[in-house]
Amino acid sequence: MSTTSVQTREAAISPEPGTAGNTSSARGAIAWSSFLFATLQSICTFFGAANGLRLFIGLGAITLSSTTAAFVREFHSSWFRRPMNGLALAGAILNLIVLWQVRRLRQRPAAQWRQVPVTVKKLRSERLQLVLSIATLVLVTIEETIHFIQHGRL
Repeated sequence: MSTTSVQTREAAISPEPGTAGNTSSARGAIAWSSFLFATLQSICTFFGAANGLRLFIGLGAITLSSTTAAFVREFHSSWFRRPMNGLALAGAILNLIVLWQVRRLRQRPAAQWRQVPVTVKKLRSERLQLVLSIATLVLVTIEETIHFIQHGRL
């Protein structure tokens, strides 16, 4: 066995120092192209499923349109409407009482020495709670008024 044949075989097996960068860039290109094709396949699968989903949406719309009147009648019945309006009314009033208590306690002279300025975020949150509570009271009042006008009873 000669020394030159062993060196030639080793040179054929081991890559040259300059080809290592080419191999990693080729692997990166293969990985990214695989990712691209997997993404395209996922998009194709999504649209294929969405196409089948359109049939179910159409059938659901037909079914819903035929049962909507019964659903609305049941949803608007007194056994459901009264407790929901009561809970909305109680929650809005409780929220207004808590907001009033917080503002009242902040304004007390005994609390002024330890008072930390209220952050803008907290003030914005309290104002939003106030607006939502008032809107809830208005909506419950409107709903009850319309119900009384239409049905003659609360």
